[in-house]
Amino acid sequence: MANLDKYLTIEDLMKAARRRVPKMFFDYADSGSWTEQTYRQNTTDFEKILLRQRVAVNLEDRNLATTMMGQPVSMPVAIAPVGSTGMQSADGEIKAARAAEKFGIPFTLSTMAICSIEDIAENTSKPFWFQLYVMRDKPFIERLIDRAKAAKCPVLVLTMDLQILGQRHKDIRNGLKAPPPITPKFLFEIATKPAWAFGMLGTKRRTFRNIAGHVTEAVDLASLSQWTATQFDLTLNWKDIAWIKKRFGGPVVVKGILDAEDARLAVENGADGIIVSNHGGRQLDGAPSSIRVLPEIVDAVGNRTEVMMDSGIRSGQDVLKAIALGAKGTFVGRAMAFGLGAGGEAGVTRALQIINKEMDVTMALLGERDIKNVGLHNIYSNELLKRQGY
Repeated sequence: MANLDKYLTIEDLMKAARRRVPKMFFDYADSGSWTEQTYRQNTTDFEKILLRQRVAVNLEDRNLATTMMGQPVSMPVAIAPVGSTGMQSADGEIKAARAAEKFGIPFTLSTMAICSIEDIAENTSKPFWFQLYVMRDKPFIERLIDRAKAAKCPVLVLTMDLQILGQRHKDIRNGLKAPPPITPKFLFEIATKPAWAFGMLGTKRRTFRNIAGHVTEAVDLASLSQWTATQFDLTLNWKDIAWIKKRFGGPVVVKGILDAEDARLAVENGADGIIVSNHGGRQLDGAPSSIRVLPEIVDAVGNRTEVMMDSGIRSGQDVLKAIALGAKGTFVGRAMAFGLGAGGEAGVTRALQIINKEMDVTMALLGERDIKNVGLHNIYSNELLKRQGY
């Protein structure tokens, strides 16, 4: 493995991942829907927020530790649920979960992961969070919730913005599948990615293991793909929170909130927390960035529930901006995926180290010693934010 210390930014890891991961799977991580307008704005809107520098402040004993959903964390960052992570690197979800565990932050496993709930539980020692997609096959969903409960997952993340799949042009053009079709084009591609190819040859985990073997209609890859494509529940509604929460028996966090009214409805229907998210710009193209709508959602429900956010975070500075605008925690998906593609578990660790170091130094330059004290006073000119549309 190459020396990962040479990678100084998440963008460095992204470039390394592009070199190491087959285009089909790299593009899956690095893409948005339709024109990718929202995907781009997720990051560019962070750049519009200016931080307020302070000096001549005692900066000893700085502390980034806080809590997310009552769980102690070393910094207000969690690994977001990302589908097909195990195609960025063999056994990718296990590697990312181990890196998160060692770093002292939550890892969230996607329903559409390559590694299963049981795979993660067997290869880690601390509880991880689980993300649920509601599908038409309710008995399967009930069993899936029960499996998460059996694995002692302390938090269930209910994603509500994927009843229908946003069109991602890169995935269609690449013919994305897991495992990939063995075509001359793909064989040529992996010939230039030998480390990735040998890793995949050495693992049995190459399909959606939360589903495969747990659905009678999915007996092979073709039927699994067909079953999954028809399963996302178009009737998903706020009342579903109640039965999911009852079945799980623990806190349920609703992910995919971009509107203050939806935030209020989520809380009124029992959500224990919400994640302000536009699915990384992969669903409604033309929707606002998560960071742009975060303040109004915090104003609407921040005194009644824990508000977190994802989409667009590429640095420790981005995390601090989200915290300053009211988020209690943040989630990183692409930063994790790029680290994984660049260097497996060590690459994810490097991504977390980069974010952590940037947070620590930036917080010091803000004149703060404790992450819990970061707030609107650390943002340069709230009036400027208003003029920019925040």
